[in-house]
Amino acid sequence: MFREMRRSRQELSESETKEIMEKGTTGVLGVIGEDDYPYTVPVNYLYRDGKIIFHGAAAGHKFDSMKKHDKVSFCVISRDEIVPEKVTDYYESAIAFGRVRIVEDPDEKLAAAHDLGRKFSPEEAVRADIDRSFRGVVIYEITIEHLTGKKSIELLSK
Repeated sequence: MFREMRRSRQELSESETKEIMEKGTTGVLGVIGEDDYPYTVPVNYLYRDGKIIFHGAAAGHKFDSMKKHDKVSFCVISRDEIVPEKVTDYYESAIAFGRVRIVEDPDEKLAAAHDLGRKFSPEEAVRADIDRSFRGVVIYEITIEHLTGKKSIELLSK
């Protein structure tokens, strides 16, 4: 169903890939957009229990695209170091493929919003933000069907 990595020697282990997902703060969400053009957008996220949690509005390109097509991809870059003298880039990244859903259950939505907020902000700020804007926020959850990680060949020996 999913392609094997062409340069399999550069593939990260499952634990290394999950570490990238856990430590990352911003990922690039890829969806099938209008007229089937790809649409990508950076989002802050939380990786927990093998799933990706993020939030957004109940309107707009991202929302409309995911309502129409639940298949998405999600990329996190944990290292991106340009090395001009070697004409290369030392990188590490993870890519997830999965299906997205809107978290509808109010208790599940509230718990996810708290967890996501606490990754980036102190509890008091999170509570105040939720009190102010929770009703207008959509919480999304990606169930990962395929997850891979990769690093540049130059990092293999390091």
